[in-house]
Amino acid sequence: MRGYFGIGVEGISKQMNVGAIMRTANAFGASFVFTIDAVYAEREGGRSDTSDAQEHLPLHEYATLDDFRLPRGCALVGIELIEDSVDLPSFRHPRQAAYVLGPERGALSPALVARCDHVAKIPTRFCVNVGLAAAIVMYDRVLTLGRFPARPLVPGGPLETVPEHVHGKPVLRKMQGQEKVE
Repeated sequence: MRGYFGIGVEGISKQMNVGAIMRTANAFGASFVFTIDAVYAEREGGRSDTSDAQEHLPLHEYATLDDFRLPRGCALVGIELIEDSVDLPSFRHPRQAAYVLGPERGALSPALVARCDHVAKIPTRFCVNVGLAAAIVMYDRVLTLGRFPARPLVPGGPLETVPEHVHGKPVLRKMQGQEKVE
């Protein structure tokens, strides 16, 4: 899969949820995890992170929304049940993205929603646990951007395999101002 993604939370207070998100992010191949205005202690959160994710991907902790920064070109995607949100099954994931979820008993702050390039929602009747919501978003990203065979029309596994990726010929560029050579 090309591109990268990170996942984070704003205002979270249950450290075990951060640990669970870190473990799941590690499993799905996230590039980074972040918190904004959150309560997190590695010792407590680590109890739910049995993969020792902090050894494998960075955790960026921001005290306030004003401190929050993303890599250049990285789209911020809020995950929130608000009126203008796009249903996750209809959402096209950006190649470079950071997903942010709100606290356990609340919502993303209006200031953070205003900073989002996109807002998507998991089409449920009510909010699910933040750790579970993060897992659903990461699964959807991998499912839609990964290379998997088409689902069969009948129950069961795929009937066909994914063809091997074919790379194009290399493109060589001479010094600036000259024609490129293929």
